[in-house]
Amino acid sequence: MTALPAEESELRPIGPPRTARRRRGQRPTLMPAPVVTFADLGVPAPLVAALAEDGIKVPFPVQAATLPDALAGFDILGRAQTGSGKTLGFCIPLVARLADGYTMACRPRGLVLVPTRELATQVEAVLSPLARAMGLSVAAIFGGTPQNPQVAALRDRADIVVACPGRLADLIGQDHCHLGDVEVTVLDEADHMADLGFLPDVRRLLEATPPEGQRLLFSATLDGAVDVLARRFLTRPARHSVDDASPPAQIVHYLLTVTPADRVEVVAALASGDNRALIFTRTKHGAQQLARQLNMAGAPAAELHGNLTQGDRSRNLAAFGSGEVRVMVATDIAARGIHVDGIDLVIHADPPTEHKAYVHRSGRTARTGAEGTVVTVQTPAQAAEVRILMRKAGVTPQAATASPGSAVLRSIAGPPVGRIAPVTQAARIPAADSARATGRGAAAASGSFRGRGGRGRRS
Repeated sequence: MTALPAEESELRPIGPPRTARRRRGQRPTLMPAPVVTFADLGVPAPLVAALAEDGIKVPFPVQAATLPDALAGFDILGRAQTGSGKTLGFCIPLVARLADGYTMACRPRGLVLVPTRELATQVEAVLSPLARAMGLSVAAIFGGTPQNPQVAALRDRADIVVACPGRLADLIGQDHCHLGDVEVTVLDEADHMADLGFLPDVRRLLEATPPEGQRLLFSATLDGAVDVLARRFLTRPARHSVDDASPPAQIVHYLLTVTPADRVEVVAALASGDNRALIFTRTKHGAQQLARQLNMAGAPAAELHGNLTQGDRSRNLAAFGSGEVRVMVATDIAARGIHVDGIDLVIHADPPTEHKAYVHRSGRTARTGAEGTVVTVQTPAQAAEVRILMRKAGVTPQAATASPGSAVLRSIAGPPVGRIAPVTQAARIPAADSARATGRGAAAASGSFRGRGGRGRRS
């Protein structure tokens, strides 16, 4: 085993020191820019009112940049990180442009493709109140749950579908859904879909939508496979990149070197404070095991990974979002797309394998300009790999060696909250009754409907 150096009493930065630019003369006095409202951007009044009800009155930079072009019907190619507000940036024009149309059974007119179930659920939550304000309906389609309620929603003429590619392709193959009436298509987190291997399905789904339809593509990066996708399916898109305009995240990065034997106790000490903490592991088994170990150590933790049923994933995420559980142990399915306010601390219990994953994991804290802390726990054997990772991510962390009793752990974790009883299985929430779809060929039922307008269709 590689010997660790003696524990350091002070944190030390690694890598080249940061230098400040010299000021040359006095800064000029700048007049504040006028505040832009959603109404100024051309958002319809019912949507402005619906946003105001949720306390949303001033658009984020990504919204201010993309909304005028999207509302005018242009294709959009947008580069924006998660947490930048891009969900509203595509939900608003999607609803506004579909408001006065007609939807047939199993033939949605709006489509949003996302990489994960959690992101589908969160986009549906943002989209639904806006859709209701314009008399539209939304259905979420993803795997891990029975398909019959989703088929029933399609037969009930859902106007907009928020879907993961795999389940949607499956329902199309069963003749439960057709994309020939889609007027607006949104592709969110395109680079993450490429990472997960979804692009063949995505290409086939886009090919099934009318080529004259409007398409909005958002991604954290626009190179490689995403660039090929954009050139193939977008027509003279309006390009927007808002990373530079967004306020820099106020994140403090730490790098703690521990012995393998101390790793779990160090992570437990970091999770034992009054912070809301999100802990990442590389594998599903690692997440399950670490969550059990933290529970035994008196730091109750929920889990989020692919071995859970969709119901358990949704309940655990809801418990973490509400504050019922302060600690979540997750794989990289939580690194992209989920939105939980108030995550104070991100812990890389297993350092990620590449720098993009580090950036996306770390981006779960310090959302919308808030402050946050990111801690990477490494063993001496991982030091060379992590050093390269940090350099590629552009991060200069404060580094120290640590053991379970180190003062640095308490300074990061905050005041202890005391030992708490382990997390138990949450009570199952009964599913609402829904009509059961039957057999193949449900889309043929659309012939018995003459269609219906987008406004005032339900009591």
